[in-house]
This record gives sequence, C-alpha cells and structure tokens, in this order.
Amino acid sequence: MENTDTFNGAMGVSAQIIRLIDSFKGNEPISIGIGSIGPINHKEGVITNTPNYPFNDIPITEPLIEKYKVPVTIVNDCTAAVLGEQMFGAGRGIENLVYVTISTGLGGGAIVDDNLLMGKDGNAVEVGHFTLDPESEVVCGCGCRGHWEAFCSGKNIPGYAEQILRRKDWTTGLLHQLCGGDAKNLSAENIFTAAKEGDEYALDIVHEIGAKNVIGFANIVNAFDPELITIGGSIALRNPDLILNPIKENIEKHIINRVPEILITPLGQDSVILGALALAMRI
Repeated sequence: MENTDTFNGAMGVSAQIIRLIDSFKGNEPISIGIGSIGPINHKEGVITNTPNYPFNDIPITEPLIEKYKVPVTIVNDCTAAVLGEQMFGAGRGIENLVYVTISTGLGGGAIVDDNLLMGKDGNAVEVGHFTLDPESEVVCGCGCRGHWEAFCSGKNIPGYAEQILRRKDWTTGLLHQLCGGDAKNLSAENIFTAAKEGDEYALDIVHEIGAKNVIGFANIVNAFDPELITIGGSIALRNPDLILNPIKENIEKHIINRVPEILITPLGQDSVILGALALAMRI
C-alpha cells in the first residue's frame, strides 16, 4: 500500500483512496462506504481536526463522488465496525449491540433498537472519552484528564504504566529486562508480553488497566443496554484473555442493567473494512 500523499495536504488523503479503488480490477463501484478516523462531519463528508494528520478539514466524499458519480458516505471507523459485526459477525440478528476497539486509540460504535447511532456530526459513542477519573494525572491526547482512552489505549498505556511503577521497586523481572531498566522504554507490547510470562509488575499494570476497562464497559452497559458487546483492536486481539477476563469477572459490580454477552470480535482485524462494505450496501 502506498503512503498517503501528504505533500498535497488534505486533498492527498482522498487522492490516495482513489488510487486504492482504482487498483482493484473489475467493475466500477456502484456505491462507496468509508470507515474513518475521527472526528468527522458526516453530512459534509469531511474528517475534521484529527490528531493523526498535520492538517484539518480533509474532504473525503466530495472528491469520490466527483470521480465515480456514485453515492459515497463516511462514518467513524467504530460505527462502521458495529455495522460489520451486525451483518457479518457475532451480531447477526441482534438489534442492540456495541463494538469497542482497544487499539492505538479507544472508541466505540452502537446499534440501539436496530438504529445505528450517529449523532449530529457522526461522532456519537466516543466512549474512549468517557471520563473515569477527572482528578487523574493521566492526560488524554485530546487534552482532558482521566479519559478511558488515556489509561487503556495502546498509545497511552506506557504513560499510565510509568505512573503505576513510580509506586514500586521494579528493578528485577522480565519487564525490567524488556525495557532495559528504563520506564521510558515501556510499551503496550512489552507490558503484555511480560504479563503473559508472569512478571509481577507487568501483571500489576494489566490489573490496573483491567480495573479501568471494567468501569468503561460498565458505563457502556448502563448507557446503551446492549445484548452484545464485541471487542476488537490490536490490544484486545493480541491479548484476549488479559483484556476480556477482568471485564467479565467484575462488570456486574458496576451495572444496573442485565449483563450482556461480551466477547472478542470473530471478525478480527477486518471489522472496519467489513463495516464499510455493509455501509456501502445500505446506501
């Protein structure tokens, strides 16, 4: 896959999508669905103010409509993923379900009473920005304190882990070895690797992450009352037991609604792309 054409600024993103579509041999598209990083403006078909690009207001749908003369729509990537789950995954036949990704970031998508939740701009169900501890030293990438994403996403786990380890003498063990004795070298990968090998300090960190995840998932259950929650994203897919077990074992302590089924998505890494396909089929 080619890199995004950042030389041409915001227009380089849609240009890359066009190149990818054109790289497929066969019939021209009859509709196009896109699951995107956010935040977005769904009605305008624009990615707005994303922290992942050095420019804002990235036009997506208009250049594609102009190129292909077909309907094009864009939704948040987790919104796409929950559609994919309902059409192709564990959510088939289910009218109340939530998809959560625990990856570089942390986000969600929800279908309630068979209605896809979008919000005024298309940014509903930003569960990663649920506030779990407003007094925390841990600051989210959005600038707010104590957001769920700030504790439990792949990008932010190292900073949270460093804070936890300040309270401990962790000068022995596999985790210490994997990061060369320097907390600045902590990563989600070496923390979970060490935890799987039984390192006590890594297990302490994973325990703390699990405790935060329980509260986040409990908030989802209380807010949306789903029958099913599926979990995707690289952190969850690579460490299913360490992520899933603490949630299932402790969520009942924090909810008033009936406990839903909670599982790792069977769609693996393909949740969003299958959701984009489901989206295109709905246009």
